[in-house]
This record gives sequence, C-alpha cells and structure tokens, in this order.
Amino acid sequence: MITIENSTKNVLIVSFGFLFLFTAYGGLQSIQSSLNSDQGLGLASLSVIYAALIISSMFLPPLMIKYLGCKWTIVISMCCYISFSIGNFYPSWYTLIPTAVILGIGGAPLWSAKCAYLTICGYQFAKKHNKIGENIVNHYFGIFFLIFQSSAVWGNLLSSLIFQYSSGRANVTDEILAYCGSNNCPQDDLKTSRNVTSAQHSMSTIHTLSGIYTGVGVGGVLLVALFLNQLDKNETKHFKDKNVSILSVLVSTFTQLKDRRQRLLIVMTMYSGFEQGFLSGDYTKAYVTCTIGIQYVGYVMICFGASNSIFSAFFGKISRFTGRIPLFAFATIMNLASIISLFLWRPRPEQMVVYFVFPFLWGMADAIWQTQTNALYGVLFLEQKEAAFANYRLWESAGFVTAFAYANFLCIKVKLIVLMIVLILGMILYGIVEYIEYVHAKSRIQEPLTILQILRGEHLKSKKPEQEEVKEAKEATDAKSVDENEQIPGRNLKYIFETKL
Repeated sequence: MITIENSTKNVLIVSFGFLFLFTAYGGLQSIQSSLNSDQGLGLASLSVIYAALIISSMFLPPLMIKYLGCKWTIVISMCCYISFSIGNFYPSWYTLIPTAVILGIGGAPLWSAKCAYLTICGYQFAKKHNKIGENIVNHYFGIFFLIFQSSAVWGNLLSSLIFQYSSGRANVTDEILAYCGSNNCPQDDLKTSRNVTSAQHSMSTIHTLSGIYTGVGVGGVLLVALFLNQLDKNETKHFKDKNVSILSVLVSTFTQLKDRRQRLLIVMTMYSGFEQGFLSGDYTKAYVTCTIGIQYVGYVMICFGASNSIFSAFFGKISRFTGRIPLFAFATIMNLASIISLFLWRPRPEQMVVYFVFPFLWGMADAIWQTQTNALYGVLFLEQKEAAFANYRLWESAGFVTAFAYANFLCIKVKLIVLMIVLILGMILYGIVEYIEYVHAKSRIQEPLTILQILRGEHLKSKKPEQEEVKEAKEATDAKSVDENEQIPGRNLKYIFETKL
C-alpha cells in the first residue's frame, strides 16, 4: 500500500534524479550552437539527438516500460544521456554524433517512463485518499517541473562561471550588430565570427566542464537506481506472464494515432519542441552570443530556468481552480507577444536587461506547455498512457529536430514566422479536442455545463469517476466470484481455468 510519505518520496526522487541528469545535459545543450560552431557541429549534434529520439519514440517506450517497468527504464535511459557528456570531452564529428544517437535512443523511454510513473503515483494516491486523480497528477507534474526546470539554473551557472574566466571581452562593432538578432542568417556566421566572443576555448576548460557534467549525471543515475520504488512491479510481471505479441507492443505508438484526439494534439505537441529549440539554439546564438558573448549564454538561460521552475509549481497548483484552457490561452498570448517583440527588437550590448526579459517570459509560457500538456496526455489517455506519452515525445522531438535541422539554413525572421504559424494552428486544433471532450461529457451528464465549468475542465473530470466506478465494480464482482467459488467444492479449478483464459 502506498502512503503519502512514500508517494512524496518517489516524486521527489524522480525529480531530483532528473535535476542532476539535466543539469549536465541542459548545460551542454545551451552552449552547443556557440561552443561547437565549426561547420555547424553543435547544431548538427542536437539535430541527430532528436532525430534518434523520433525513431526511438516509435518503438521503444511501450516495450521497455512493460518489460522492465518504469524505474529500470528510467535508469537505463539516464545512462544514455551520460554518454553525450563523455563525448564532449573531445568534441568532433566522431564523438558527438555517435553519442548523440545513443542519447536520442534513450530519450523517448526516459520521458515516457517518467510521465507514466508520475501518473501512476497520482492515481494511486488519489484512489487511496478519495481525491480527484487529475488534480493529483497535475500537482505531481508541478512538483516535478519545479525541481527539474531548475536544472537550467545550475547547469548554465556552471558553464557561465567557467567561461567567464576563459573568454575575452566582446569586440562589438555596428557592422557586427547589423547581422545580429532577427537580421541574423546562417550565411552571416563568418562576419560575426570576427567578434571575439566566439573564440575557441582551451581543451582544459572543455575537460573541466565535461568532467563536472559527467559526475553530476552519474549522481542522478545512482539516486534513482538505489532509492526509487518500483510501483508497477506486479503489472510488469503480469505482462511477462501473458502471451502478448511483441510486434503489437512495438507498433502501439502508431496504433494510438487511431484516436483522433491524439492526432489533433500533434501540432501543439510539436510546438513545444519548436519553442524550446528556438530559445536554446537560435536565441542564445543570434541574440546573446552575437552581441554580448558566449559567457552570458549561461546567465540568460539561468533566467529561463528559474522562471520555468517557479511558474511550473505555480501553474501546477492553480490549474485545479482555473483548468487548463485559461492557462493554455495565457501561454499562447505570452509567446505571441515575445515572438513579435523579437522580430522587431534590434539588440545592442547596452540593453542588458532586455536579454533577460525574453527568457523570463519564455520560461513562464514554457512552464504551462510542459506541466499542462503532460497532464493533459495523462488524463485523456489514461488507459494507453505508455503509447500516449511515447507519442508526446515523438511529436515534441519532431519539433526539436525540425527547429535544429533548419537552423543552419533559415534566417531568424523566417524562424519566428514559422513559430507563430505553428503556435496558432496548434491552439486551434487543441480547442477542437476540448470541444470533443465537452460533447462526450454532455452526453454522460444530465445538467448542462456552464462556461466557467468548461474553462476549468469539468468536462474532463466528469468522466473520471465513471471510469473508476466501472473498474472498481469489476474488481468487486471478480472478488465476489472468487469468494463464491471458494465456498463450493469442485468449482475452484474451473474458475481458475476460465480466468486464465
């Protein structure tokens, strides 16, 4: 039996394990486009990561989770992330690309298992304490992202402190500034490279940074392996005992696409990858490194991480009162305002505060995209959570890889326009999903829902007790059948045989 103390402990262990792991990976990702800029190696490695993650999302998560359970899927996948930190000791096409492939393969099972684990925790706790499962899941995702998103603070703080003492002062001229910000294009990289902020760093500096990141990542793996409870042990054992076709499990990610709600959420899910990819790959290079230097990239991303972390907890808490729809609307407005402002802004070194305003607002919006989209998947697709979260990683990764793939070909202005189009289209399709759920809820209940109830997501909550009641009724009937059979000699064997079939 799970207790509140045990539930809280497991959520915290997962959260801090991810905090350590992504302190390492997040810090490296933020500086890849600037640190390994020769021939686009940094952005190429990020593209390979998410390309491999797409392929991994298609097949691996449901199979690994069902056979290994969430805990050991997380542990094995975390080890894949550490390989990328090791590859950065000697960054080249022969070290970064292979380790990027390994990381990508482990990425989809890692995130799918994490999402499934938190969902299991939430519904187990809700069932025991007679709470609404959706609210507890939202709360747990809020706690997770509060702790996890702070990894951007610590990872980027490490890189900033190290680069601060190894980077020269920026030699910024008006000629260079003309090619920064929204005016930046890939063909201008040779012109902006005259700025000493893009200078190469010594191997000792790179070794120090990679060594610290590798050690922190290993600490996260050990924390999860040694202290996290395996909550789905019985489900894993039951699955192994069943004669299930491996092929059906492998293609379950694609089978999930038969659900039209899943198809409608594809664009919004991809936008999550687009917007994160833009901030970490394009904003850091075209706006920060180009004008004030690579040593400020970490500090700017710290602002993003701190904002993301704080607002993840905040939005996870208030979602039970506001529902998802107002929060998604708020995030849409924040991102649209930021995109338009970035399109118009001409960055200059003396405008130091502005460099931090955009990551702060971006982090606030991203907190909603992360917490609410994950929770939405957990609520809509509770019975198919492994395949659903695999789809989440698949389409988010598709957004990432697209953003990084065209990073070396499109100008910033074009990228901002693409961001705006994907965001607006994604929100329109998401609205259709909410309407579908509203129609289903209306057919199940007698009284019509008010606009406030719809905004709060009551049309989603209303179906949860019904599902739980049906499940509990079935369990009660099965238990009663067992008791009756035990009281009648000669029927036990027949009941067991029929149950197994």
